[in-house]
Amino acid sequence: MSEPGAYLFAVARGLDPAVLAGSEGLRSAPLRVVEDGDLQAVVCDVDLTEFGEAALTAHLEDLAWVEEVARRHNDVVWQTAQQATTAPARLVTIFAGDASVARMLADHRTHLAASLDAVDGCQEWSLKVYAAPAPAEPAPTAPAAGSSGSGAAYLQRKKQAAEQRRHSGEQAAQLAEAAYRTLGEHAVAARRLAPQDPRLTGRREPMVLNAAFLVPVSDAEDFQAAVSGLDFRGGVVTAELAGPWPAYSFATLERA
Repeated sequence: MSEPGAYLFAVARGLDPAVLAGSEGLRSAPLRVVEDGDLQAVVCDVDLTEFGEAALTAHLEDLAWVEEVARRHNDVVWQTAQQATTAPARLVTIFAGDASVARMLADHRTHLAASLDAVDGCQEWSLKVYAAPAPAEPAPTAPAAGSSGSGAAYLQRKKQAAEQRRHSGEQAAQLAEAAYRTLGEHAVAARRLAPQDPRLTGRREPMVLNAAFLVPVSDAEDFQAAVSGLDFRGGVVTAELAGPWPAYSFATLERA
């Protein structure tokens, strides 16, 4: 068997390694902490026959494999974030070993410290806003005997439906934008993320806003109250609030 790689879950500051004693990372490998000054990297050993570059090309196409790894990755990040200021690593960030991880901490200390400063005392909340389903296209009707107006009536109905869809889309976009601005006033940072495909959301309504907000823990109740007070008139849009989570969207670490 080749030398194992080091799978990086997160970088923390002020983490007591003892709190992770007995905890497991991937494939039942024990978690451990690589330290450089006041920075700690949370890692575990992984077999490079599974997590090496060549193998990952195939594994990352396997949704069941990705889901399993992502779930464990998130569990470790959560465990770390409950104990110290934490910047999550991207999924499947692999180093050659602990020495390589330690060099990353030393070489990127300034950037890592700034990332941790930015999220200290904060958690991430997610807001997804969906537009109401668009009205269906009118079905053409068979003309009555001797009638010449049914085609024109159908085109008129089709034009009206298209106009209604356009108006509803514009109204949904305006409400989503207002929600983003309002909640941004209750957060220290906000980010627009790419809307998710309906195959991922399980909803047929189009997503018009996928946003992340970085909120101080002490302000969480005020933030949730602001969400409850959003103006979503007449069911034009609906919203889903989720969180709080570690600050994935605001302190995700790039591979050094």
